[in-house]
Amino acid sequence: MRKWGGILSLIAFSLLLQAGCGSARRDEPLVGPLPITDAAVGRGEKIFMKKCNQCHPKGDAGLGPGLNNKPLPGFMVKFQVRMGAGAMPSFSKEEISKAELNDVVHYLKALRRHG
Repeated sequence: MRKWGGILSLIAFSLLLQAGCGSARRDEPLVGPLPITDAAVGRGEKIFMKKCNQCHPKGDAGLGPGLNNKPLPGFMVKFQVRMGAGAMPSFSKEEISKAELNDVVHYLKALRRHG
């Protein structure tokens, strides 16, 4: 059990380091609306707007850090959503299902590529 605690602490620390790198893209316009041609991206956008947008407006910095300029791999995004970090709450599988979380990751990747 101790081993897992150390590993989780290391992962959480690396997430915090990644979150602090780079500057948030504030007031920089996107290149028009995100074209949604993939159903997973569309579903992810809906979940993001409902659960995440209040702290990360359109992926930019708000109460939480910007996400558009953080090239975190999908598994780290999922870990942070499930475990929380700093002021970010954790979201259980009942709040955001595994499929919904996968869709949110697809949406964030599309948003990064678009901006």
